[in-house]
Amino acid sequence: MIYLALGCAALALLAWAGGRPVFKRRGWRLVSAAAALAAFTGAAYAGVRGAWEPAVVLIVAGLWLGFTTRTAGAGRPAPERPQAEAAGRMSLAQARSILGVGADASASEIQTAYARLMRLAHPDKGGTDGLAAQLNAARDRLLKG
Repeated sequence: MIYLALGCAALALLAWAGGRPVFKRRGWRLVSAAAALAAFTGAAYAGVRGAWEPAVVLIVAGLWLGFTTRTAGAGRPAPERPQAEAAGRMSLAQARSILGVGADASASEIQTAYARLMRLAHPDKGGTDGLAAQLNAARDRLLKG
C-alpha cells in the first residue's frame, strides 16, 4: 500500500511540476490511461492474493483515472480561433481545393463537402484544431464570397 501512495505522489509531482502541468491534454490522456491500466492490474493481483481492501482501492483509483482519461480538458474553454481572419486571407482557389469542390459548386454541395470532411477532421474525433479551422474558413470563404 505504501508503494501505491508513493507512486501517486510521484505522478502528482511529475504532472504538476513547477506550478504548471507538464502534460498537455493528449499527454495526460496517455498517462492517465496507462495509470488506470496499472491500477486495474494491481487490483487483479491483490484480489488473487486475497487482499481485498487494496484491491477495492485500486479499482476505485482505476475507475477515476479512466474517467479522467475520457474527460481531460472538457471543462476548459476552447481557445479563440481566428476564422474570420483566415477566411479573409484565403483565396477562392485555396478554399475550393481544401473542400474538394469545383468552381461551379452550389451552396448545398459546399455544405455537403464541408460536413463530410468535418466528420473526419473534428477535434473530438481525433482531428486537429488547425484542420477544423481551415475547413471552417474555406466553407465561410466559399459561402460568403
